Amino acid sequence: MACLSLSQLQKFQEDGFLVLEGFFSADECVAMQQRIGEIVAKMDVPVHCRTEFSTQGEEQLRAQGSTDYFLSSGDKIRFFFEKGVFDKKGNFLVPPEKSINKIGHALHAHDPVFKCVTYSPKVQALARSLGLQMPMVVQSMYIFKQPRFGGEGGVSRRMVRAPAGSALGTCFLGSEPARDNSLFVPTPVQRGALVLIHGEVVHKSEQNLSNRSRQAYTFHLMEASGTIWSPENWLQPTAELPFPPLYT
Repeated sequence: MACLSLSQLQKFQEDGFLVLEGFFSADECVAMQQRIGEIVAKMDVPVHCRTEFSTQGEEQLRAQGSTDYFLSSGDKIRFFFEKGVFDKKGNFLVPPEKSINKIGHALHAHDPVFKCVTYSPKVQALARSLGLQMPMVVQSMYIFKQPRFGGEGGVSRRMVRAPAGSALGTCFLGSEPARDNSLFVPTPVQRGALVLIHGEVVHKSEQNLSNRSRQAYTFHLMEASGTIWSPENWLQPTAELPFPPLYT
């Protein structure tokens, strides 16, 4: 089982993140990489749906904020691409398998390999040791970080919304606030590690300048007990895929 020790739990509560080396076995890592290779090999994305993924404010709005392909991807498996991989007609300028930024956002629901990893007993045990009562899996992604090409992940931030009349949560108004890059904590990890990140922690991923990819499978959990999922979030449960509970 993968329950956190008291010292690990305390560190997570203090830092907002925790690295668990060796959480996933070598076999599990190989199974995910092989499966994603099969998915990519069968990729067939119409030209008008070839969306470049970005986490940079204005670019994000231009590239995907008004694109139905992105906004309706919460209950599907879809492909999102690096910047500069298409010509003006939407044709690939690089090998298709080297063009992908990420695949999302419902691998956990529709693919048996990623479903097995997401709902594994050790992931459930980890969530229980965090005190989560009704965790729901709201999205999942396979991030490629292509070698010498993988774009910067930018700053990832979470907006904590509260229903009208309740206590004020965290809000972001106006332009993106300036951030001191020296305050970010570099966190190198080994193959098979799990990086546990609290939803209120600001985090980023720098551009990959190495000769090797930095592939990662990530999924997001929401505590459904005593909370309300804001209708303003881009990601919403659907009739085809309500947010599935983690505990089985």
